[in-house]
Amino acid sequence: MSNQTQHEYDQVIGKCRRLFLAKTHDYGTAWRIMRLPSITDQIYIKAQRIRSIQEKGTQLVADGVDEEFVAIINYCVMALMQLRLPADAPLDLEPTEVEVAYNEQVEENRRLLFAKNHDYGEAWRQMRVESITDIILMKLHRTKQIEDLAGLTRVSEGVDANYRDMLNYAVFALIKLGYSA
Repeated sequence: MSNQTQHEYDQVIGKCRRLFLAKTHDYGTAWRIMRLPSITDQIYIKAQRIRSIQEKGTQLVADGVDEEFVAIINYCVMALMQLRLPADAPLDLEPTEVEVAYNEQVEENRRLLFAKNHDYGEAWRQMRVESITDIILMKLHRTKQIEDLAGLTRVSEGVDANYRDMLNYAVFALIKLGYSA
């Protein structure tokens, strides 16, 4: 595993974490109201907008592609936190509790990324950002299908694996776009 990748990954996640915690300060944990399919749909909206901008080559709304990939990362973390919280967890979580949960999820994702990166030899570095967008959209369709099946799959990993993969692909895209610099 490249020290460069570790550094870039940590830089991207650090920026995403700071934004997430700043929004937690401003909005509290309003995201807790969202059910997983709603979070999946929010990720879909972001990924679809990225693809639309990539295909059209222009955008009319100020938020750029970088911000949309950041949103994908943070929505994936939200989903992973939602999956880990008990059904009777309060809607309003303490900011310190949110920070701990965020850190736990991104650390678990970091371990997964480095294990896969070892096995795949950093193949993502040869990919186009447009291909990464397509993979995220494919994983979203998979996630929606698993949600529609109420998680009753025959051979597939659960939604958490798809959220983890989407998170890491969004990190890869941001690294390729120079966001970690």
